[in-house]
Amino acid sequence: MSTPTFSPSAAAAASATAPTPALNPNPVEIDPDYEALPPTAGPIAHMIAGALAGITEHTVIPYTSTYQAFSRITSTEGARALWRGVSSVVVGAGPAHALYFATYEQCKAVAMRLSKAEDERNIAPMWAAAAGATATVVQDAIMNPFDVIKQRMQAYSGSQYSSLAHCARSVLKNEGVRAFYISYPTTLSMSIPFQSVHFAVYEAVSASLNPSRNYDPKSHIVAGAMAGALASAVTTPLDVAKTLLQTKGEVTDVEIRQARGMRDAMRLVWQREGASGFWKGLTPRVLSHMPATAVCWTTYEFFKSFLGDREQAARDAKEMSKSA
Repeated sequence: MSTPTFSPSAAAAASATAPTPALNPNPVEIDPDYEALPPTAGPIAHMIAGALAGITEHTVIPYTSTYQAFSRITSTEGARALWRGVSSVVVGAGPAHALYFATYEQCKAVAMRLSKAEDERNIAPMWAAAAGATATVVQDAIMNPFDVIKQRMQAYSGSQYSSLAHCARSVLKNEGVRAFYISYPTTLSMSIPFQSVHFAVYEAVSASLNPSRNYDPKSHIVAGAMAGALASAVTTPLDVAKTLLQTKGEVTDVEIRQARGMRDAMRLVWQREGASGFWKGLTPRVLSHMPATAVCWTTYEFFKSFLGDREQAARDAKEMSKSA
């Protein structure tokens, strides 16, 4: 898009000859683009929308197998056990997702300026991937301890914990603070590729289904589900290694308990289960991430649009009071 050249002499001549426009008592109200960062939704709106989206998403809790897992859990511990550990995730998901989406939106705005995109409503997948990778570093720093607690409470022996606080105290007492972050490098090694694919696919599908980027639940659901499915599928081997590290304190196997990081975890999976071990839980992982990411994105886009409209209305009222 070319930028017109400003000429002071031409402007002066035009202002001298042009009649003064009459004020329109009923101006046409332009519907603001809710995706645009400055005019509608600011960082606070992104943080609130992100917190609500994260809490909503993480009430959908995945497990490690499909029919067998559900049958075993419900028969031995009752259906209520399927939601064990959700309290840990809900507590951490709010602040983590608040910073996550706010960071992404800020990085996205910077990426749009750096890429000099002609379409300000849609970002190139490569830039979306970079923004998503940056956001997940911030999110995981907050979320990792809560994820460890969730994994412990959802493990088969997790029924020994009566509450989130009980589990946290037990892990801290028996294994120290390091236990809450031992899987952080592994989590990042999984989260960065996951979120890179996730955001790139979401932005690409959204640009195809909803190029105007108006609030459209159907396109948000489809784009979110597709992004979650593809991202979760390609990162399943990394998730297997992360889960092994996060639950090693619950097993008696000495070699597993001594695993120090991703390399040890991957080696143990390969030695004991071969290549098929890296794809354990693929189906439930994809099936859990599809609705979770669809719900997360739809919730986020709704509150982002709602809060953005309210912020815009407040700014308009303020401008009108100044001009009155």
